[in-house]
Amino acid sequence: QVQLVESGGGVVTAGGSLRLSCAASGRTLRNYYIPWFRQAPGKAREFVAAVNWNYGSTYLADSVKGRFTIARDNAKNTVYLSMNSLKPEDMAVYYCAATSRNYGLRDQNTYDSWGQGTQVTVSS
Repeated sequence: QVQLVESGGGVVTAGGSLRLSCAASGRTLRNYYIPWFRQAPGKAREFVAAVNWNYGSTYLADSVKGRFTIARDNAKNTVYLSMNSLKPEDMAVYYCAATSRNYGLRDQNTYDSWGQGTQVTVSS
């Protein structure tokens, strides 16, 4: 499996910004997709965004389009989720994951490798 470690979470006022990092190790990510999911207390895990490692192609949930961006840095084996104009409903634990599949990318069951999560708190 790929080992994944998230960082960059914290507390931010509504309207503020954070950048999350997902550092990968253990194997090459060539041909992999790396997504971000989030999970708030009492709610299901929700797809946020994904990036194709080879091409940098990105996919965003409708709820975050125009506010979040996802990108990878090949040299650092790291995927970033840049979050702007944060809303209280964005508050959750954010997880990155990895798959070599190219289908079912918005389904959490597609992924075998997960990070430990990083908490994002948005105050109103």
